[in-house]
Amino acid sequence: MTDLTELTARKAAVLGSPIAHSLSPVLHRAAYARLGLHGWSYGRQDVDEAALPGFVEGLDESWAGLSLTMPLKRAVIPLLDEIDPAARAVNAVNTLVFRADGSRYGENTDVPGFAAALAERGVSSTEGAAVLGGGATAGSALAALAGVVKGPIAVYVRNPAKLAEFDAMAGHFGLELEPRPWAEAADAAGYELVVNTTPAGAADGLAERLPQQVGTLFDVLYHPWPTALAAAWGERGGLVLGGRDLLLHQAVRQVELMTGIEGRGGEILAAMRTALEND
Repeated sequence: MTDLTELTARKAAVLGSPIAHSLSPVLHRAAYARLGLHGWSYGRQDVDEAALPGFVEGLDESWAGLSLTMPLKRAVIPLLDEIDPAARAVNAVNTLVFRADGSRYGENTDVPGFAAALAERGVSSTEGAAVLGGGATAGSALAALAGVVKGPIAVYVRNPAKLAEFDAMAGHFGLELEPRPWAEAADAAGYELVVNTTPAGAADGLAERLPQQVGTLFDVLYHPWPTALAAAWGERGGLVLGGRDLLLHQAVRQVELMTGIEGRGGEILAAMRTALEND
């Protein structure tokens, strides 16, 4: 068990560009308060790909870890000494942990975050699913769906070249992916589960093309919310999960990794959820 008396005066932050909208500080600070880590701080820093190496190199031993959002989830990989096998397969890291020996370890907490968010809402198994988008978050979603979807997963992308980046990941997780052109993206609504990982506004046009009966939508955006697609989906009686669901569940694992505190995930999640609701 981690000795909490040793976990004082540590720093962490979320990096990305833009970053002003990030809710990660709200979540991590709530977790620190619940765990009694009063010497810990968590901030946000606007850092782009070009500035990332210099920023990381300039940090001292008081830093426990970093949360990484776009466009840094792939840019950080060359800066790591060790990377979790699942994160390497997905080719995306959203968590950098500074170990006691000074080495840098990377993991992708979006993968278990997706699965945990779905499980909490009763989605643990489906016959089919569709993913909209071909970026780093789409890869994380696909990896998480490996334990949920029994059949092939349709992937709708605007840039077909992106699909090649998923080949190694699909092999690692035993996935069968079915490429689909973006022009047919409205067909995704026919699947039991749809995960939208596209940027804000990219899927708005699908909102007017939904069938009367829909299944589950996991739209990873949380700003702005609801998206046009999420709003239309809810109006048709479908189950809707949003970016805040993913943000919460992936952040629990980030706190565990950065603090070394295990076995208190339920407490951390509850504290984070309360803080998010009050923000």
